[in-house]
Amino acid sequence: MTTPVCTSASNAATPRAQTLAYPSFASYVKARQPVLLRTARSLTANPSDAEDLLQTALAKTYVAWERIEDHRALDGYVRRALLNTRTSQWRKRKVDEFACDELPEPQAPPAGDPAEQQALHDAMWRAIMRLPARQRAMVVLRYYEDLSEVQTAEVLGVSVGTVKSAVSRALGKLREDPELEPVR
Repeated sequence: MTTPVCTSASNAATPRAQTLAYPSFASYVKARQPVLLRTARSLTANPSDAEDLLQTALAKTYVAWERIEDHRALDGYVRRALLNTRTSQWRKRKVDEFACDELPEPQAPPAGDPAEQQALHDAMWRAIMRLPARQRAMVVLRYYEDLSEVQTAEVLGVSVGTVKSAVSRALGKLREDPELEPVR
């Protein structure tokens, strides 16, 4: 037999449960991050700056998480934190950045002749195509797809040592290729 629950106690708990729309900060961020990131992007010109701005605003929200009673107002709180943070950044930047006559970075060396670069590119691909299929696959995954040795080994179903030795032999063959002589 179950004991009856006091109706006044259950009614008192209901409003708090309704205001607690997100049981944790992590669940709030997971659910609302895309929308908040769009808001941050509208405040900045750079997607990386928008991510930094959102991260700062969410850090401020995390600190105040326990003090926010109505979790339905979280978006407004975060938007206000975004705007205040962006305004602070704008004010600091205005003071910290100065125009100068010379660029502080050295100029990049002029790019070579595009025809020579294309000829070198074509020669490199012809040399890679002359490698055995297994070595060619490993070189392409390591250096063109930028996979690590471990990732390359997983993709090809071989050991990491096999990848290391095969890539080493392939690079040796490429170094000895007479068509790539101008590169050396």
